[in-house]
Amino acid sequence: MTDRCHPYLKQDDLNLDEIEIWDGLIKWGLAQEKLNQDTSKWNKNDIIIFKRILYKFIPLIRFYGIPSEDYINKVKPYEEILSKELREEILKSYLNSEYKPTLDLLPRSFIASTLINRKHIKLFTNWIDMRDNNTNYNGIPYKFNLLYRASRDGNTAAAFHAKCDNKGPTIVVVKIKNSEQIVGGYNPLFWDSSNGFKITDNGFIFSFSDKNNLQTATVAYNIVRTHSIYCHKTCGPVFGCNDLYINYSINPVYVWCSTCTVCYPTCNFPRKMYVDDYEVFQVIIK
Repeated sequence: MTDRCHPYLKQDDLNLDEIEIWDGLIKWGLAQEKLNQDTSKWNKNDIIIFKRILYKFIPLIRFYGIPSEDYINKVKPYEEILSKELREEILKSYLNSEYKPTLDLLPRSFIASTLINRKHIKLFTNWIDMRDNNTNYNGIPYKFNLLYRASRDGNTAAAFHAKCDNKGPTIVVVKIKNSEQIVGGYNPLFWDSSNGFKITDNGFIFSFSDKNNLQTATVAYNIVRTHSIYCHKTCGPVFGCNDLYINYSINPVYVWCSTCTVCYPTCNFPRKMYVDDYEVFQVIIK
């Protein structure tokens, strides 16, 4: 972590989670001085030394892209090297998801999501390419461009179609209320308001029973190619013959799942799940 890394950390498209960048910075910093690995045993002079080592790099860390759990476990032990202003800004962002930071430390644009991170994107990439979950890429071959977020753009069928119609392949990611579960699907074609089915062999639906644990992921590819995707102006995204779809007919909005395998094998979804928020990403080959 020399001065040559300074421009690198300024990049917005690093293929790393922000907490991984922070971990690397901390390891490098600790290697520069013989400091106790246990920060609870640091004295004021130790804090000053470590702050001096990292002062050029701290402004380049996008703390708003670090989940609160990672912040508590991995950043807070070193919190005293951060300015009081920065600590207050970070706290406000965790307490209020609508808070707009005043400091220029916005999350990197690898994926502009409040629901998923780079690790989910790596899995989606493997599923899109029909590869094993453990396949590693030398760089993600797709760009995932956020088209729509229900809480931001309006949780209606009209808002969904206004943002997502005729944009090519997309991934839909739905956060289930009062849980850590996310569900969704991949449309390799496009959405529109045509009131009909679309034919494809490459669509899939998925679930993470705990979005923080990738081992809980399940994926199911379509088995009835003639009814893989359904489009209608009064509906949100629909996969199969109601295998998975967002129901706008009542309030609050919920995700409805068929109890039998119609066009996709089962992903063991509950039949009815209320939506906390959902996002749609345009999938573009780099």
